[in-house]
Amino acid sequence: MLKSAPLQIKKPHIAILIFLSALSPVAMNIFIPSMPNLTESLNTQHNIAQLTLTFYLIAFAIAQLIHGPLSDRFGRRPILIAGVIIFIIASLGCAFAYNIEQLIIGRIFQAAGGCAGIVTTRAIVRDLYERDKAASLIGYMTMIMALAPLMSPTIGGFIDQYSGWRTSFYFVAIMGIIAYILAFKFLHETNHQPIDSINVREIATKYFTLLKEKQYIGFVCGMAFSSSVFFSFIAGAPFLVTKILNLEPSVYGFYFVMVSFGYMVGNFLSGKLTTRLGSYKMFMLSNLVLIIGMAILLVAAYVGISQPVYIFAPMAIVACANGLAIPSAMASALSVRPEIAGTASGLAGFTQIALGAFATFIVGYFHNGTTTPMITSMVVGGVLSIFCFVILEKKDSV
Repeated sequence: MLKSAPLQIKKPHIAILIFLSALSPVAMNIFIPSMPNLTESLNTQHNIAQLTLTFYLIAFAIAQLIHGPLSDRFGRRPILIAGVIIFIIASLGCAFAYNIEQLIIGRIFQAAGGCAGIVTTRAIVRDLYERDKAASLIGYMTMIMALAPLMSPTIGGFIDQYSGWRTSFYFVAIMGIIAYILAFKFLHETNHQPIDSINVREIATKYFTLLKEKQYIGFVCGMAFSSSVFFSFIAGAPFLVTKILNLEPSVYGFYFVMVSFGYMVGNFLSGKLTTRLGSYKMFMLSNLVLIIGMAILLVAAYVGISQPVYIFAPMAIVACANGLAIPSAMASALSVRPEIAGTASGLAGFTQIALGAFATFIVGYFHNGTTTPMITSMVVGGVLSIFCFVILEKKDSV
């Protein structure tokens, strides 16, 4: 049922919206297995190559805060189409990059353009459907957005082994072209009451209101630190597999399926158990699972990682903990100030990705040819996540 209007807008198929929202998450991770080969190809160092992921995440985080107000002012369709065009051009620019500086610049624009797909498709759903139906559809889109970066390294690993790292960018450029055709042909403008201007002061006031809420900060930081464990892993694992274990990039992609499965199991259990146990007990359960996964990982690192399974299996347990915690943390954060849930969601997403960017930077900056920087960053993120969920949330559990 339409929210507005006398105007009857033809609703786009949910599959189109899901495809558009998956663009940026796929592009973010598909080339990660290629980073060791990319480092050699562009004659650069690991910590510099790592910036292709770090700056992507920074641009993605900032773009989340920009595309929403722009689509409120100028409409969903023009912002989406402009974003997809930028994404296509940037992806091709990455494919043709002949030095690391060009690749990093291309990745920044790729993230900024692709992010429009996530922000505007959510807004389109809210424009077209009543709240309960919109929440259900956005839930499906969020699930795909979470799974896309988990599955894309598997595809990227095989692409790199058989065609080289540049082919991954051709692949996402083709995805962008398909997205442009779908958006141009099947998406109509849904924002028929655009705002007259963007009130920066009002937006800033909402952000400051949220930053004064201790409980909101606890939920968001707990979620963000939990995510930083995953980002630390994807920053360091490709070099572990290809340089320390001397295996092909496709092996990284193959074993990454275990991590994807762990996250899906956590998401499934979260959906089943949250209403029964409540958010606080879910956080305690996720903390327990996280501690088990991290403990096994530390033992494996101490004994010596000789096979990929020794790091991917405990990481699958850690990913399960993420899947258990993140949905409850996001829902709890948005419930703190429900009257500004949209702003709260944007700020939470920004914090989650920005902290992930910082984690990837740390792993790359302290790279020394061992697993120590990666595992240290993962442990620190895990401990801080547990601290946030136990200490900050305990007073007023949801």
